[in-house]
Amino acid sequence: MRAALTTPELETIHDRLRPVVPDVEWATFIDDVEAIHRLKAERDAVVLGHNYMTPEVFHGVADIVGDSLALAREAQHVEAGTIVLAGVHFMAETAKLLNPGKRVLLPDLRSGCSLAESITPDDVRALRAAHPGVPVVTYVNTSAAVKAESDVCCTSGNAVRVVESLGVEEVIMVPDRYLAQNVAARTGVRVITHPGACEVHERFTPLDIISLRAGHPGVTVLAHPECPPSVVAEADFSGSTADMQRFVEEAHPSRVALITECSMSDNIATGHPDIEFVRPCNLCPHMKRNTLGAIRHALETGQHEVTVDPDLVAPARRAIERMLALR
Repeated sequence: MRAALTTPELETIHDRLRPVVPDVEWATFIDDVEAIHRLKAERDAVVLGHNYMTPEVFHGVADIVGDSLALAREAQHVEAGTIVLAGVHFMAETAKLLNPGKRVLLPDLRSGCSLAESITPDDVRALRAAHPGVPVVTYVNTSAAVKAESDVCCTSGNAVRVVESLGVEEVIMVPDRYLAQNVAARTGVRVITHPGACEVHERFTPLDIISLRAGHPGVTVLAHPECPPSVVAEADFSGSTADMQRFVEEAHPSRVALITECSMSDNIATGHPDIEFVRPCNLCPHMKRNTLGAIRHALETGQHEVTVDPDLVAPARRAIERMLALR
């Protein structure tokens, strides 16, 4: 069991957040940060935080952070009895599928996902019927019910590897049409798509990138593969949030723009004060429901527990585990 925060530990968190969180704002966070760390120790709980969490959550209270793939992998190794998923609903379902004996809490049940809401199990069955024998690759940004209808899952970080591992000329890839188109361009595999899209990434346009370059000479542009292919084509690099972070750490550009959800830049910037982050700020309203207050309330009350229909557990988990088996 973890101990509650000491004063030096609290100051360490404060120091890490100084580049992106003003002192006056930090003062409003201290009570919740201290309470969450105390509650984690009392409730035998951990907080998993997605890269799109705001800095006070990402750096202040999360025990494990990362993109969807990293959180899926790390969820398998959690020893605590309770997992608080600071992300969206499909991530909490994935954590539950991989940890059936643990309690998984979502701080706000309204934390949905436009991609997950764009497709149903019936949609997948219809695609299978229209394209018999073609394997179905399902993005993790989907419900457990949709995952249960698929052959294998993928994330934006491993989608190319998953598709190539199947050794086929054609796949059904749902629900993100832009991710599917970008994967097709990189692999040469014919991809049958579904008309889903991320409400954050689909708003970016090639003109946004052109304007960024005009206003910030020398900027290195990194685009998420959920962006339209025309946007990816204008970028210097395309990859998942984990890929973006790796690029920044290894290439160390003097000026960089991350074409993804806004908080990603803040969370990386805390460790790279010498890099100028240009912030084209599109926010995910669902991710932003995971406030410190909501996380604290989840730990205090045990709300909201996420469960999965027992009939869906085996097939949905199988699709996830097939993905995780690829290194």
